[in-house]
Amino acid sequence: MPLTPLDIHNKEFSRRLRGYDEDEVNEFLDQVIKDYESLIRENKEIQNQMLALQERLNHFSNIEETLSKTIIVAQEAADEVRNNAKKEAQLIIKEAEKNADRIVNESLNKSRKVSLEVEELKKQASIYRARFRTLVEAQLELLSQDGWDSLEAGSSRDSERELLRG
Repeated sequence: MPLTPLDIHNKEFSRRLRGYDEDEVNEFLDQVIKDYESLIRENKEIQNQMLALQERLNHFSNIEETLSKTIIVAQEAADEVRNNAKKEAQLIIKEAEKNADRIVNESLNKSRKVSLEVEELKKQASIYRARFRTLVEAQLELLSQDGWDSLEAGSSRDSERELLRG
């Protein structure tokens, strides 16, 4: 067990013939007591400072650990967000490709239908043209027959007569 200032103060030395000067020894012991008390106070202060510094160190260690965990969690969250974004982008691309394929197929089908309709209209126009030509030719043939001349002469006389009567 370490000495205390009280132990030093209460220490009694045995006396011998021709021993040390008692006043000198007592003065020296008093100086040792003062120095020892001072060292004890300093030691206590240093221990208190050390405890305070240890508490601060623990506090900062906890902060560091918390920050490390937070960084790890944030990194994991960022990775998850990035992965989700990639998956979503792939889904969007697939959906867009499906829509593009559907639109292209619909356009091709419409194009085929329009092409068939155009061909059908061309056929109908050709048939109409042939029928119209036949009709016009038949009418021209009728007009070129001799019977029209006699009708024309008779009808102009009838018209003149009607005008004169009136």
